[in-house]
Amino acid sequence: TRGTVTAFSPFDARADAEALRKAMKGMGTDEETVLKILTSRNNAQRQEIASAFKTLFGRDLVDDLKKELTGKFETLMVSLMRPAYVFDAHALKHAIKGAGTNEKVLTEILASRTPAEVQQIKQVYLQEYEANLEDKITGETSGHFQRMLVVLLQANRDPDAGVDEGLVEQDAQVLFRAGELKWGTDEEKFITILGTRSVSHLRRVFDKYMTISGFQIEETIDRETSGDLEKLLLAVVKCIRSVPAYFAETLYYSMKGAGTDDDTLIRVMVSRSEIDLLDIRREFRKNFAKSLYQMIQKDTSGDYRKALLLLCGGDDE
Repeated sequence: TRGTVTAFSPFDARADAEALRKAMKGMGTDEETVLKILTSRNNAQRQEIASAFKTLFGRDLVDDLKKELTGKFETLMVSLMRPAYVFDAHALKHAIKGAGTNEKVLTEILASRTPAEVQQIKQVYLQEYEANLEDKITGETSGHFQRMLVVLLQANRDPDAGVDEGLVEQDAQVLFRAGELKWGTDEEKFITILGTRSVSHLRRVFDKYMTISGFQIEETIDRETSGDLEKLLLAVVKCIRSVPAYFAETLYYSMKGAGTDDDTLIRVMVSRSEIDLLDIRREFRKNFAKSLYQMIQKDTSGDYRKALLLLCGGDDE
């Protein structure tokens, strides 16, 4: 794993549960203790702490966190307590519930997760909410955007097993004819190829496409499509090229300019903290001439900032 959060050792779930209860009992809350414990244990250990907490005190740890903490800090701590697939399923549920759909969340999660992860998310969604994720998403989306999401939800991307140069050439030509060479765009060709071919195959297709057309595939998508479909196709292409680079860019834009998109900041920091946050940090430093740590420091405050910086796990000067 290239995460910043790993299993804490020596680990004692009961001692942690007792420390958390003490931190939240009575008047005022000792936020420092809460954030230090929850950011330095991995998710499996946090689940053990929650279980010990219930055993020792007959109380639900997440309910207590919600009662004792507020604002973005509360959101971050509660997010850390959700198991990975539950976290993604919960984010997707909230993206499609109520008035208006949050296409950004659908795009980010479904473009970046591996087929195996998507299968797990669908299963957990069914268990948690007794509903079919695909049905829910198709009910709230439409057109080519919906079709691309459905393709990604099938989680049937070809496995990486050697690259057939003939097929690479063929796919690059098909994309060229479906976009640049056509009056109007044949979106279905883009959806099928970008949604089903293996990662190593598509990387070669992107190189070949550049040779044939003189354009990066991103430039063509930008010109030939628009709206939510464009954003989704671009996210898929970026994740095929490099998932850490995609998330580095997502984090950068969540904090750039006036105001911070805290939902995105929290979602990415929590969901990648045990997977590839070290790689994301490296890409961030390389592409944005400042470190992720420095940007979080500048853009956030209080206990929320402290907890995010601990999750970040260090500064890349």
